[in-house]
Amino acid sequence: MALPGKIPRARGRGYYYLWVGVFFVIVIGLISMLSYATQKIDYTWRWYRIPQYFVYHDKVEYVAEIDGEVERIDRKGETATVVVSGLGLTETYEMPAAGVQVDKGQRIYPGDILGIHGRWRVGILIQGLWLTLKVSAIAIVFGILIGLFAGLFRISDNPALKWSAVTYIELIRGSPLLVQIFIWYFVLGTLINSLLAKGGIVQVPPLWFGVAALATFTGAYVAEMVRAGIQSIHRGQTEASRSLGMNYFQSMRYVIVPQALRRIIPPLAGQFISLIKDSSLLGIIAIRELTKATREVVTTSLQPFELWFICALLYLVLTFSLSMLLQYVERRTLAK
Repeated sequence: MALPGKIPRARGRGYYYLWVGVFFVIVIGLISMLSYATQKIDYTWRWYRIPQYFVYHDKVEYVAEIDGEVERIDRKGETATVVVSGLGLTETYEMPAAGVQVDKGQRIYPGDILGIHGRWRVGILIQGLWLTLKVSAIAIVFGILIGLFAGLFRISDNPALKWSAVTYIELIRGSPLLVQIFIWYFVLGTLINSLLAKGGIVQVPPLWFGVAALATFTGAYVAEMVRAGIQSIHRGQTEASRSLGMNYFQSMRYVIVPQALRRIIPPLAGQFISLIKDSSLLGIIAIRELTKATREVVTTSLQPFELWFICALLYLVLTFSLSMLLQYVERRTLAK
């Protein structure tokens, strides 16, 4: 018996392997065409400069601030303390012992380098990638919560709840995400932060207005998925649970909603993947996610081709990983 979603193969293995070969020929052909095109354009490719935007070795210099001489150098393990005295002033500098560049009694002038310390730092692309992950993860969680409640309100018999959910869904789905981000940041954000400033309360960073915009936008689509999933469950399931003594909320919690969630996992996966890509719009409100970080590097390095290829590849890694994770969850859910 064939598994659900599997189409039985009517032809032999030779036919199957033939078209597998055709697929790889197409892929190799496309790669070859792209490679040929890159060689024909008037552009100098500098892929060797890309790694520094992921991780780089930073040199930290300890600079003297006064005019004087090195009074003493105290070493304790891997740390050294350099004391500079002169003109009635004394300055103390702590640094790694291996990086000390001066000797005791040496004449020092303001701006002289006392020591050097090298350390590895995370590059701007990794910082942008991490922020994209952070924003997307938080927005997905809140989007699921908003969508779940809005979807339940959407099918409620209470007109206040139902009409509120319908209004929210239609307003959000009927306007562009870019406009919603502007409203959250420039309108609602300005009002909220103005009230907080008057009350002497710390203001909300732009990051959270971006998260709110993404969460409310995703929640509207999740609400329709939840509504469709619940309505796809046969009415007999509700009648059977009510006949067992469950009330409406118990029936929804233990019988209807778990079955509906299994059915909406595939469309949810598509929505979450879109959310990761939509997070690139947050760069317009000074949030340095992956796309904005790439744009900043392109401006300073003048390497648009390499960096935008890398940016696209990083988004592909994120979306493909999420897609594989949700497919795994779907298989586990259907197997139960």
